[in-house]
Amino acid sequence: MQQIINFLIRYKNTLLFLLLLTTALYFTIQSHRYHKSKFINSTNFITGGIYNKLNAIDEYFYLEKENGLLLEENKQLREQVASFKQIQDTMISNSVNKNIPYQYISAKVIRNQYNKIDNFILINKGEKHNVNNDLGVITSKGVIGIIEKSSTNYARVISILNTNLSISAQLKKTEHFGSLLWDGKSPNTLQLQDIPRLAPVKVGDTIVTSGKSFIFPKGIPIGVISDYKLDQNDNYGTIDVHLFNDMTSLSNVYVIKNNNIEELSNLLSEDE
Repeated sequence: MQQIINFLIRYKNTLLFLLLLTTALYFTIQSHRYHKSKFINSTNFITGGIYNKLNAIDEYFYLEKENGLLLEENKQLREQVASFKQIQDTMISNSVNKNIPYQYISAKVIRNQYNKIDNFILINKGEKHNVNNDLGVITSKGVIGIIEKSSTNYARVISILNTNLSISAQLKKTEHFGSLLWDGKSPNTLQLQDIPRLAPVKVGDTIVTSGKSFIFPKGIPIGVISDYKLDQNDNYGTIDVHLFNDMTSLSNVYVIKNNNIEELSNLLSEDE
């Protein structure tokens, strides 16, 4: 207590000056709007800056916690997707039901050619997975080719970017059909040939598989009409088809197996 008294006696002049200065500032601020507004704005600026800093610090530590939660959620989602895919693949592999016309087998592209005249694609499913020759291959966007050769674990697909491959395709609106081929130029565009000259053709119309063969079901997407040439002296024309698929970037695909191919082939062989 004595120390406090000694401190007050020693610095009484300084403390008195500070008290008078504070009082003078208070009355000055209260009696003048300009000074009062400046004081309030300065106070708000200082306190606002402090709150911003505190909020930034709080958000930093909260963000670390949030990132941890997101990582855990991503981990759980990946595990669920992997589990679902395993169940799905097992069901697909064991579901050869003759009452289902087409069976879809998922696969991944492990090699993709697109810069040659006759291109091929390699996938990671083969005979062990019920993947055999002459089966169609698609993505969620559309057709990409037909299996030419299969081994135990892998299969080679003739890409639609192969000048030796021809697929039966049609106009979605009118069902006029022709042969879809590649001229070896742009990897984004194929040519639909032998379309009747009288068929109503319009840029932007959709081209799909015709279902005229046993390989692809009817209606699988292929692309849209980007251009067409109809010779007035010929009964048929050629249509340029811009593909839905980006053939330079393929990952997940589906192999289409026609479960009725044997029965259909036997019926046709009786007529030969």
